[in-house]
Amino acid sequence: MKLNEIFDNAGARKARMRIGGGIGSGKGKTGGRGGKGQTARTGVRIKGFEGGQMPLHRRLPKRGFNNIFALDFNEVNLDRIQAAIDRGALDAKEALDVEALVKAGVLRRVKDGVRLLARGEIKVPLKITVHGASKAAVEAVEKAGGSVTIMAPAKAAGKPAGTAA
Repeated sequence: MKLNEIFDNAGARKARMRIGGGIGSGKGKTGGRGGKGQTARTGVRIKGFEGGQMPLHRRLPKRGFNNIFALDFNEVNLDRIQAAIDRGALDAKEALDVEALVKAGVLRRVKDGVRLLARGEIKVPLKITVHGASKAAVEAVEKAGGSVTIMAPAKAAGKPAGTAA
């Protein structure tokens, strides 16, 4: 057996139908697209249309809303801070704030503020200033002999239209 003698099984590959070759070909005239109108044209479909039946996206209930006042906090865990201290990117003796975390590469950007979470453990006393912290994170830092200062989060830029000043 040679590579040039290997063939697929008969009927394994279906030949492409060449459409639009006149009415005698059986796939001429409308070219398998039915009649006229929107569905005969290329690139256009009635999205979600189910033949007059109530479409699925209208049968399902609406749920939830988008809170335009929600602040997007960047979250950082204790183990990330401890790892930065271990590799020498952060100095545990200095007060840690948001700019120090970004400079050390613990965070990429601040967003609307930084929230401290409790995964992992801290081995050295730290003075951390963040926009928010979980109770467990505050307890873990204080247990190591440090302190957590919580400052007010940065407000979202501008007030939406229609709100009282």
